[in-house]
Amino acid sequence: VKQIEKRDSVLTSKQQIERLLRPGSSYFNLNPFEVLQIDPEATDDELKKRFRALSILVHPDKNQGDVDRAQKAFEAVDKAYKLLLDPEQKKRALDVIQAGQEYVEHMVKEKKKQLKKDGKLQDVEEDDPELFKQAVYKQTMKLFAELEIKRKEREAKDMHERKRAREEEIEAAEKAKRDREWQKNFEETRDGRVDSWRTFQAKGKTKEKKNRSFLKPPKVKMEQRE
Repeated sequence: VKQIEKRDSVLTSKQQIERLLRPGSSYFNLNPFEVLQIDPEATDDELKKRFRALSILVHPDKNQGDVDRAQKAFEAVDKAYKLLLDPEQKKRALDVIQAGQEYVEHMVKEKKKQLKKDGKLQDVEEDDPELFKQAVYKQTMKLFAELEIKRKEREAKDMHERKRAREEEIEAAEKAKRDREWQKNFEETRDGRVDSWRTFQAKGKTKEKKNRSFLKPPKVKMEQRE
């Protein structure tokens, strides 16, 4: 890490902007220590000093020929710095880095164990300190990326749940509105329905009386005797 810091600390403004906006930067920049090129064990004073130096290099005012990209690079630096100022966020980042190192150490042990089992020399490429650091770097980036993917998945799920709840809320409100309108219409037309029913009943009785008049039996004529 220190070698990377030493190498990158001499980068020009243009090179720093390129570094912060390189392909895959959305994942590379998840590691705030990588963004600021500072050792995870650095003190708060060292962190503040590094932020000032780097933010000046990529600040839009200092890069008038590439303002838009400089602004994005500056935002990445500013975000990383603010994240490390938060004790809880800083601890999470340190935990990821620690997990990356422990994973590589475990894999090295497993490789050596297998080589011993096979009766071979227990030499692995991670025995080289530089290659070990590179392995830790790659694994750490992978862990940061996995955590970010999971975070986005949770965020998408939460958004979907909120959308579904909102749709159900709107649907319930619309149903309640329709029910109120139906009830109101029912109440307003009740008198008319009652009057119509009474009229219908009255007509029915009149018709019944008329029908009864036609059912009178015919008069029987008396037979005349001769």
